[in-house]
Amino acid sequence: MTDTTALPESAAPAEPATARLLAEAAGRIDAPDVVLAVSRNGARTVHTGGGAAPGPVPRERLAHELGSASKPYAGLLLARLVAQGRVRYEDRAADLLAPGFPVHPTVRRITLRHLLTHTSGLPGLPADFYPQAVPRWSTDPYGGYPADRVVRAFLRARPRHRPGTRWHYSNFAVSVLGHTLAAATGTPWEVLLHQQVLAPLRLDATRVRPGPEGTEAVGHRRDGTPVPALDTGGFTAAGAVRATPLDMLTFLEAHTAGTELGGPESTGPGLTGPGLTGPELTGPELTGPELTDPTLAAALAEVRRPVLRRGLRHTHTHTLTWFHHPSPYGPVLFHAGATLGQQAFLGFRPDTGLAVAATATRRVHRADTFVATAYGLLTETP
Repeated sequence: MTDTTALPESAAPAEPATARLLAEAAGRIDAPDVVLAVSRNGARTVHTGGGAAPGPVPRERLAHELGSASKPYAGLLLARLVAQGRVRYEDRAADLLAPGFPVHPTVRRITLRHLLTHTSGLPGLPADFYPQAVPRWSTDPYGGYPADRVVRAFLRARPRHRPGTRWHYSNFAVSVLGHTLAAATGTPWEVLLHQQVLAPLRLDATRVRPGPEGTEAVGHRRDGTPVPALDTGGFTAAGAVRATPLDMLTFLEAHTAGTELGGPESTGPGLTGPGLTGPELTGPELTGPELTDPTLAAALAEVRRPVLRRGLRHTHTHTLTWFHHPSPYGPVLFHAGATLGQQAFLGFRPDTGLAVAATATRRVHRADTFVATAYGLLTETP
């Protein structure tokens, strides 16, 4: 139940070695549906497989839940708004979100940069999130905690650490960032993301809400039971993005050095075999003012730049929104995510133009190999 398809930008044939590599990697992942997609300077190879029979829509054209891999989209949005001069990284979130509202002095010092880089001092989730979430932890933990509760929890927070002094991964903080940018621009988050990121990069198969029936990948519990689509409640900016693996590659290709913004068209007819070429695969040439806007180019460059180090001997490096590791082929930037029944991985090597997008439709578990396999493709592929 596997298939490997080449999606080159030109008429060049597929790389058999890449196809074999993806097929071997997919065999190490236990999930009903698996998609491993690689781009080398815009030339794409996509492998689909898994334990379930393929459906009427090719797996690479189904929208998958990205979970925390949504955060690079939020980071690029903030970077572009900064490049446009609409906000600054050092703007204080409380002043933008609720001007004049009395908050704890530590909360008052939290900036947009702190929220995005997990250095705000906020916990992973609000303290009062858990009582409503625990009874439905495996079915719908976030849906009962809407946006107004996220904002109220932030305004009454008492951070344990002074902003900028400790790194602590926080879905709460990135969600607050989303609400703050919406307030600062007077634009709902979903609209803002579409205007500033999705539309300029031609990510037509990327969204933050479930699409029409038959267009969404279905997640599964460890035992194979299907789970409903994720409702992120008020945590939209931290984990609500849904995208096809092809759109995920387009997003990554925009970040790779020497690669034109936008890759092969991310929507269109189904693919039937290796080595296919033609306009249905390459898509129209992407041009226009939105792709030549210097603010978009500046934002894409900004989110690649390392901005902090943490851990023992400062061995862990981060950009504004990506984890940043060394590899034998140059630095790799990546982010993974998981929801109640799906997993996603985004990563790229800016020095070599390699991008890896991966999805699996089974909930993460202790012996899971998905992230390690995708990470290995990113760091070990020549």
